[in-house]
Amino acid sequence: METREYETQQTRQAQPKKIVHVAVYDTLADWETGHAIAHINSPQWQREPGRYQVRTVGMSPEPVTTAGGVRIVPDTVLGELRPQDSALLILTGAYAWDLGEDNAAFARTAREFLAAGVPVAAICGATAGLAREGLLDDREHTSAAAEYLAATGYRGGEHYRETDALTGGDLITAGPTEPVAFAREIFAKLDLYEPDVLDAWYRLFANSDASAFSVLMAAGS
Repeated sequence: METREYETQQTRQAQPKKIVHVAVYDTLADWETGHAIAHINSPQWQREPGRYQVRTVGMSPEPVTTAGGVRIVPDTVLGELRPQDSALLILTGAYAWDLGEDNAAFARTAREFLAAGVPVAAICGATAGLAREGLLDDREHTSAAAEYLAATGYRGGEHYRETDALTGGDLITAGPTEPVAFAREIFAKLDLYEPDVLDAWYRLFANSDASAFSVLMAAGS
């Protein structure tokens, strides 16, 4: 290994990891952020391996139970979360978003993040939570369906786009059937992969495109 490459790796190892926070709450949809979480935490194919670390944030320190019955103990609590300590906030869909105000505090936190210029990524029911908070009134976005968000009474219908996932400034949105596209947008925002690697990652995991595998293997060598 050449001296310059070695010094670069040593410098990266010495730098503290940037934290990607994933909100956790009862009934969260396990499948919607699995791709994003797993690959952010994996150094494979990354532009700067080990740059990010995923940590969960809950309303309290008490365990939550996902829609799939998995118990998660939050790493931190929402009251201690500050935008300046985070690289990105991910809001997963959950039945709870449509069953009352239990998750409203997470939407208010999303407002704080966006105001501070820290990205927020929301999928499925979390987009409805952001709509109720007024965060989609003047931002391009997508979700499960236009009618789903319209039912919240929000005023951003003209900014709704029919697409798998969408990045509008510092806001990423996606529908419940698009966890791979959602992850793609998150990776792009975090600059996790080189562009050709990101394209190959999406082609492989979204379309089972075998030709993408060689690109990923070359990136990992």
